[in-house]
Amino acid sequence: MSKMRGRILIPLPNTGAMGRKRNNFYMRSLFLLALGIFGLLQYNNFNYLDSRDNVLGDAVTNDSDDAILAMVPATLHKYLTPHSRNHSASGAGALNGAALLLNASSPGAATASTISFDVYHPPNITEIKRQIVRYNDMQMVLNEDVFGPLQNDSVIIVVQVHTRITYLRHLIVSLAQARDISKVLLVFSHDYYDDDINDLVQQIDFCKVMQIFYPYSIQTHPNEYPGVDPNDCPRNIKKEQALITNCNNAMYPDLYGHYREAKFTQTKHHWIWKANRVFNELEVTRYHTGLVLFLEEDHYVAEDFLYLLAMMQQRTKDLCPQCNVLSLGTYLKTFNYYTYHSKTNKKSYASSLISTNSLLGYNRNNNRNSVQLAVSSSYSSSSSAQSPPPSKVYVGDTSDNQRASDSSSRRGNLINTVTATATATAATSDTSNNEQSSHSSSKNGAQTWNYHVLPSLYSVYQKVEVMPWVSSKHNMGFAFNRTTWSNIRKCARHFCTYDDYNWDWSLQHVSQQCLRRKLHAMIVKGPRVFHIGECGVHHKNKNCESNQVISKVQHVLRIARNSHQLFPRSLTLTVPSLMKKSKLRKGNGGWGDMRDHELCLNMTLATR
Repeated sequence: MSKMRGRILIPLPNTGAMGRKRNNFYMRSLFLLALGIFGLLQYNNFNYLDSRDNVLGDAVTNDSDDAILAMVPATLHKYLTPHSRNHSASGAGALNGAALLLNASSPGAATASTISFDVYHPPNITEIKRQIVRYNDMQMVLNEDVFGPLQNDSVIIVVQVHTRITYLRHLIVSLAQARDISKVLLVFSHDYYDDDINDLVQQIDFCKVMQIFYPYSIQTHPNEYPGVDPNDCPRNIKKEQALITNCNNAMYPDLYGHYREAKFTQTKHHWIWKANRVFNELEVTRYHTGLVLFLEEDHYVAEDFLYLLAMMQQRTKDLCPQCNVLSLGTYLKTFNYYTYHSKTNKKSYASSLISTNSLLGYNRNNNRNSVQLAVSSSYSSSSSAQSPPPSKVYVGDTSDNQRASDSSSRRGNLINTVTATATATAATSDTSNNEQSSHSSSKNGAQTWNYHVLPSLYSVYQKVEVMPWVSSKHNMGFAFNRTTWSNIRKCARHFCTYDDYNWDWSLQHVSQQCLRRKLHAMIVKGPRVFHIGECGVHHKNKNCESNQVISKVQHVLRIARNSHQLFPRSLTLTVPSLMKKSKLRKGNGGWGDMRDHELCLNMTLATR
C-alpha cells in the first residue's frame, strides 16, 4: 500500500484521439442519416412511379380495341380500319372505327353489320395468275415520285406475307412510326393474292413500296405441284406400298419415312425465291449495296430500329469484323423492361408477368416450332405433361427454340448477365407434329416459362453480343448485304437438298457445311423486332385475334420511350458465356421430294 501511495500518476499527452473518435462518430451518424433520407426519397419516388405506371398501365395494357387504338397516332388509324370489299359504302357510316381494329380474322371477312351489300366476286385462279405476272413484270415502285429513287446504301425491308392481314396492319403502323422510314424501300412478298391485302399495302404513303408475288403458290396450283397433286403419296404411307401404287415421288420419302405435304414446303420455297428476287432480279436493286432486312407479317418494330441497325452496321468494323448478319430480334426466356422495381415485384408477382409466347417466343406461321411463354399456366397439348422442378434462368438468355428431331428437342445455351428466378414448366407438345409432317418419329417438347420483370435491357448504352448465327435464335428481324447473299446463293444445293422444310435450319446448314466464311451475327440485347402473332399453321389459340400481345408490346415500348431508353448513344459489346459449339443435326424432314429440290434450285438462278 505504501508503494502504491508513493506512485506519481503522470498524465498522458493530449493526442486528439478522443476528438477524432467523436468526429468519426458524428460523420458516420450524418452519413447514415443522409443515406436514410436518400433511401426514403427513393422509396417515395418508386411509390410514385409504381402508382403512375399502374394508372397508366391499366389504360395501356387494356386489351380492348379502344386502348390499342389510343396508342396509335390518329393519322395512322386508316391502316387499322378494315375496308372490306364485301361491304358497301352505304354501310360504312354505321361501322365503328375502334370496333374494326382487330375483328377481321381473315382477308375479306365481314367486319360489322351493314345496311346493304355489294356483290364482290374474288378473282379466279386464272385471273390471279394473270395479275401476278403483271405485278412481277411491272416492278412498280409506289411513292417513288414523293421520296425519290432508292439510294444504293439505303435499307431495303422485305416482308414475307401470307394471309394474316390483322397482324400486317399493326406491322405497317409500327413501321410508319419509325425514324428515317421515308428513306427505305419496303418490299412486300406475297404467297397469297388477296385484294384486301393489296389495298392495304397500296395505301401506304410514308415510304417507297413495292409488291412482289411468289408465282408457284399453292393458291395458284391447288391441284397440281407445287400444290397437292391427286397422285401425290399420302404422308404416312409406307414406302413399299407407295412403290406398289406408283404415287408421285414414291422412291424418295424424307428422313423419317414420310412423304411431302405441300402446305409445309411453301415457306422455304417462298423465302429463297424472295431473297433471290430482291438481290438478283429486281431492276431497282441492281446496284444496291446496302442492307436487306427480313421481316414477316406478324412482326412489330420499335421506332428506333433503323437508327439502331445503322449504328450496328457502323460498329461492325471495330466490334465484330467477322459479322455478316445483324439481328434486331432475339428470343428470350426472360424479358425485362424499364421502371419496374422490386417493390412492384413483391407486391404483385402476377401483375409483373407478361405472356411472351408470341411476344418473344417462336411461333411463326408455316413453322412447326413453338416455345410458348405464359403468364399463369402452361400450354397444354393432347400429350401428357411432365413438370420439372423450378429452375433458375438468366435475364437476357437466348435459347434455341424447340425443334422437332428424331428423338429429342433442341435446347440452347444460357447467357449469363443478371440472374433471375423463374418457374419453368415443360409440356410435351405436339406443336407441329399434329398438323404437319413431323417427319420425326417423336414429338418435340414445348416449354412454358413464367418469368419476373426486372431492370431494363434497354439503355442509352445499348448492349450487343456477337456469336455464330443460330437459326432458332437469330431468324427474326435479321439483315445482311449482297456479298453475304452471293455466298449463300453459291451454296444453293446445300440449301435446296437439305431434308428440312424450315428455311432457317437450311440456312444454318449452309453456314456450317458450305460457307467458307460462316454466318456470324451481331445481336441487340434489347429487341427492336417483336413477334405478335398468336396463331399460325402449327399453333391454334382459342382466340387467334387477341389484342393481348400487341398491347404488351406497346406497353414495353411506351415505357422504354418515356424513360428515354430508345435511340442509344453508343453500343457496348458483351461476351456471352457458356456458349457451346453448335452441333450438326440432321434435318426435321419434310423435304425429301425431288420436285422440291429441283424447284428450289431453279429459283436461285439469276435472270438479270
